[in-house]
Amino acid sequence: MARVWKFGDDIDTDQIVPGRYSPYMTSDADLPKYAFIEFRPEFPKEVRPGDVIVAEDNFGCGSSREYAPLALKRCGIAAIVANSFARIFFRNAINLGIPLFEDPAAVQALNDGDVVELDAAAGRITVGGRTIELRPQPRFVQDILAAGTIADYIRDHGRFPGE
Repeated sequence: MARVWKFGDDIDTDQIVPGRYSPYMTSDADLPKYAFIEFRPEFPKEVRPGDVIVAEDNFGCGSSREYAPLALKRCGIAAIVANSFARIFFRNAINLGIPLFEDPAAVQALNDGDVVELDAAAGRITVGGRTIELRPQPRFVQDILAAGTIADYIRDHGRFPGE
């Protein structure tokens, strides 16, 4: 079972990992210690592999810091469900193999602290005995995630998805 971490609108990459904790100032290995450290100080201590982030509009806005989604991956976040994502965050997260779902109905149905069971490959999340079918991801996203990361996909196929 996993926990939902719910956030509002416009969660930017500096809220995910403040710039002073970038791998240039710390290390890649330390990134999980700083995820949401100022915005939700309990997050780095309480997050567990398999947990799910749920957010409103424009999750991951701000700068194009690839280490923001990397910190979430290293925390073991199983998926992020949001109304919408900033485009560059979306691409960085997918490239790193983090399943993202744009699904306003699911966002509305899920609350902070909910205990859920996620089947990212099938696009389902179960909460309180009720299963929510998540909006399907685009085919190219499914292909990347099935391979693991964008690098895995290119290694396996010798090309970018859709080429």
